[in-house]
Amino acid sequence: MSPVAFRASKAAIAFILVTAMLDVLSMGIVIPVLPILIEQFTGSNARAGVINGLFVALWALMQFLASPVIGSLSDQHGRRPVILVSTAGLAIDYVLMALAPDLWWLALGRIIAGVTSASFTTAFAYMADITEPEHRARGYGLIGAAFSAGFVAGPLLGGVLGEWSPRAPFWAAAALSSVAFLYGAFVLPESLPPERRMAFSWKRANPLGALRLLRSHPELTGLAGVNFLLYFSHHVFSAVFVLYAGYRYGWSPWQVGVLLALVGVLDMIVQGTLVGPAVKRFGDRRVMITGLCFGAVGIACMGLAPTGLLFTLAMLPNALWGLAMPTIQSLMTRRVSESEQGQLQGANNSVGAIAGVLSPLFFGAVYAVSVGPEAWFPHPGTAFLIASAVLLGAAIIGWRVAVRARAAAVAR
Repeated sequence: MSPVAFRASKAAIAFILVTAMLDVLSMGIVIPVLPILIEQFTGSNARAGVINGLFVALWALMQFLASPVIGSLSDQHGRRPVILVSTAGLAIDYVLMALAPDLWWLALGRIIAGVTSASFTTAFAYMADITEPEHRARGYGLIGAAFSAGFVAGPLLGGVLGEWSPRAPFWAAAALSSVAFLYGAFVLPESLPPERRMAFSWKRANPLGALRLLRSHPELTGLAGVNFLLYFSHHVFSAVFVLYAGYRYGWSPWQVGVLLALVGVLDMIVQGTLVGPAVKRFGDRRVMITGLCFGAVGIACMGLAPTGLLFTLAMLPNALWGLAMPTIQSLMTRRVSESEQGQLQGANNSVGAIAGVLSPLFFGAVYAVSVGPEAWFPHPGTAFLIASAVLLGAAIIGWRVAVRARAAAVAR
């Protein structure tokens, strides 16, 4: 890469990281208050767990349907227009949810948010456009760090605003999404030149068609399975964490926001500073498996923690699962052509969306039957213990994929 191209690439990386951070910041603001708003509408903590899980699943279902379409559209028309339309849609959606008079209105807001948030696939494709294959793990780690930075400030600000009103964070989220749109409109350059674009095809853009790409190579298939289990276990937080923290530890929206900000700081440190050096020394596959194992240990400790302090300390080993996501992404990008990067990210997001549909419904139901006087399971941390077992299963599958990949390399 020439010095001029390198400087242009660094500038493009900075632009996409700022855009991604603003998007996640707007999403993170509403995390501490959305379950509380649902609980106000339902009047029951256990029922709010089920409804919140249903809303998260609804959001993920729209991601599943929209991600491959958006990924393929970005392969044809470029990344920039897709990102701009999505950020504008998010701004409108947050205004809608700020005005929501009932659960049905909130449900409509989650549907729109699921479609517009599917642009995250384009952010990963953008990074693939402007980085060499050997540097993509670090690039995806930087995107993860930008997401984490948004989750540091977002929940913290949402917790503060939530103490005043559960609807105030939605207005703030709308404002931030508007800022992201304006920033992208005036600053964000296009990353995909016309000669590398691919014509849109519904065969590739429908969810099942996009998933066919993941069957084109044995390692892609195995890594997609690891990705599914990783997403499945991670959704225990979006499904039950806020309600669980209030029920077991008596935490307020402000305290939940502080803890989520801590999670973001740890993720930012891991993905922004550890991924690159760790991959350089140990390789993508070893770093991926290490991250999955530490994540399993951390979530198990959270489910067993009798106090809020011990739950907080469990965030330390859990944060190392941030090593897994960028390395999985990096390994997968090496198995497809440059013109298929958008389709690959759409397929990956569809895998995550399938997990996002099933996981919140599952963990929401588990939480509902593990709290309250009529609980089937007497332990409120049951959902976290199950998530730990799922993540351990992902580590085992990842290890088997790595062994087979090494064997295939030796055979060649």
